[in-house]
Amino acid sequence: MTRFVIDAPTLLHLVAEGVPVASGHQLVAPHVLRSQALDLLFTAVRRGELTEREALARHDAMTRVKIRSLGDRVSRQVAWEIARDHGLDSTTDAEYLAVTRLQADLFVSVDPAARSRAEGIVPVGTFDQVAAP
Repeated sequence: MTRFVIDAPTLLHLVAEGVPVASGHQLVAPHVLRSQALDLLFTAVRRGELTEREALARHDAMTRVKIRSLGDRVSRQVAWEIARDHGLDSTTDAEYLAVTRLQADLFVSVDPAARSRAEGIVPVGTFDQVAAP
């Protein structure tokens, strides 16, 4: 089994494209994942990129994606250390990397900036590795 940490843009991409997770893989993320995804949906509605109905349908779909959610004291401490040691602007961004370091095999994001932040800190995978063929 391969464990992948995904971020909010990647979760929404999975849902928008209707892509199932490949069998034998497990998704893992910090507790903040679903709140960040909801915020991205809300922002998309405010910008006129999605209707409220579309956004709420995607929200419903994302709640059905099986994701192991983590947020213990150790992962928060490691997030602090990663943010400090690598000059990140946010411990929130570092939480994804901490969970990857502690509980997963690869970090996957459809966001080039997130992938770039992760390079050299944790192993980085591709969206295609997560998706079922």
